[in-house]
Amino acid sequence: MLTELPEGSRVLDVGSGGGVPAIPLAIVCPGLRFTLLEATGKKADFLREVAAALGLANVEIVQGRAEREGQNRGDRGPDGSRAGGFREAFDAVTARAVGRLAVVAELTVPFARVGGLVLLIKGQKADEELAEAGGAPGTLGAVLAGRVDTPTGRVLVFEKVGPTPRTYPRRDGEPKRSPLGASRRAKGSGAGGLASGGGESQEGA
Repeated sequence: MLTELPEGSRVLDVGSGGGVPAIPLAIVCPGLRFTLLEATGKKADFLREVAAALGLANVEIVQGRAEREGQNRGDRGPDGSRAGGFREAFDAVTARAVGRLAVVAELTVPFARVGGLVLLIKGQKADEELAEAGGAPGTLGAVLAGRVDTPTGRVLVFEKVGPTPRTYPRRDGEPKRSPLGASRRAKGSGAGGLASGGGESQEGA
């Protein structure tokens, strides 16, 4: 999937944790520009050290919460246009082990540009989470575009078909406390791979 993106495309990994899958993807996709978003300072520092040690010039590490950065529209210039923001600025967004689909959708979809992709690595209960999430992806402007089976689960592929309402993402912790469009059941996580179509972190990373 990511290998099909044009050279220079921007990819955001939300809740990068230990760097999987973002660091391996940056290695095998050197023509893409990766931004790794991680809330925890020590983990962000670790990711910077890893990227530097591997000489990954196509990797940028940003410490911050998805709820806040997803509302970051950048600075407004004299002509009224905005620059430097993260909201709807990426060609693809990835996430692994960030939470149930209803939660992770709100923490990822706002970052994708209209026409971009959101690739969520889920476990064996991917279809269950999809049903549980109900209309959450659609509320955020995304539709399910496909499923890719992996040895440990599935990658759910969403296409961003419309702008995300300004309301989302909500304030810090709110997506987890009150999942959008989801029944309030226990939250879990999944794993998989993305580079050709087939890290642990925290909520709101």
